[in-house]
Amino acid sequence: MAALAIAIAGAGVMGRLLAWQLARIGHRVQVVDPAAVPEAPGAAGFTAAGMLSPVAEQEHAEPEIAALGWRSLQLWPLIAADLGQPGLVRTEGSLLLAHGGDLGAARRVLARLPSPPPMLDVAARHALEPALAPDLHAWLLPGEGQVLPAEMLAALAREALAVDWLWGRRAMGVQPHRLELDDGSRLDADLVIDTRGHGAKAELPGLRGVRGEVVWLHAPGVALHRPVRLMHARHRVYVVPRPGDVVVVGASEIESEDRSGVSLRSAVELMAAAHSVLPGLAEARIVRLDTNLRPAFADHRPRLDHQPGLLRINGLFRHGWLLAPALAEKALGHV
Repeated sequence: MAALAIAIAGAGVMGRLLAWQLARIGHRVQVVDPAAVPEAPGAAGFTAAGMLSPVAEQEHAEPEIAALGWRSLQLWPLIAADLGQPGLVRTEGSLLLAHGGDLGAARRVLARLPSPPPMLDVAARHALEPALAPDLHAWLLPGEGQVLPAEMLAALAREALAVDWLWGRRAMGVQPHRLELDDGSRLDADLVIDTRGHGAKAELPGLRGVRGEVVWLHAPGVALHRPVRLMHARHRVYVVPRPGDVVVVGASEIESEDRSGVSLRSAVELMAAAHSVLPGLAEARIVRLDTNLRPAFADHRPRLDHQPGLLRINGLFRHGWLLAPALAEKALGHV
């Protein structure tokens, strides 16, 4: 295969994954992103909890999303191994949880799954997650898992040695074979790939941002081994373990493009729900509160649009980490 000159707009999970893969097979890759440094948490992928939950997403997503998610679950461990950091991905399952008052809602959700899992008995639930509140109902969703977002993003940038990373530069216009930069200059390429997410809104009719809010807690002594998702009156609240005695709590989906700080209502609801799942969080310390915008179209389905000289990937909504490897695999087919 002849080496191509490829320019990528956007260094979120999709942009970094494609840059790393394309450079490995010999293409000349440049990536443009407004973040000043690779570690700057600008992309939505930095805020995400990194849950890989194709089973749980079947509650309200198209079967296509679950199929792409299962493919990504096969690919993520291979990617982590190739990066020399297999510990960045874990696939030990996740738990769906419900308090007694939400048991009916949980059963209705499970009934929509192709193969509903059985409820765990008390002993089985305790063996998996001893720190959970004793009155919770639980179901194991086998095969699901998580990726460590910030660490994975850093590894993809660090290991893509042949990529020319143009940090602190913004793509102002994306066209076939041409990428316009914020200083008036341009990059010419055999192929331009647009992975800017919400940053491409001006050029993609119907693209919108959906606000998400996340709470980071430091909780020494609270052992959680896998992601858990709680049925809740307003949200499907997730609690995800991270290294260093940290847990991430989130789930809010707000139809707003407001990037300001986390609201009092969301913070209280998320932390109260997390405490009801893990009583040991009572003395946890709030590390930080994050917000970001997930790029979405009206049907909440991702779009991969290809024409000569231009490839656009967008609309991953809250499924960015779940779908990225499978969509990258499809994108490489066009290259």
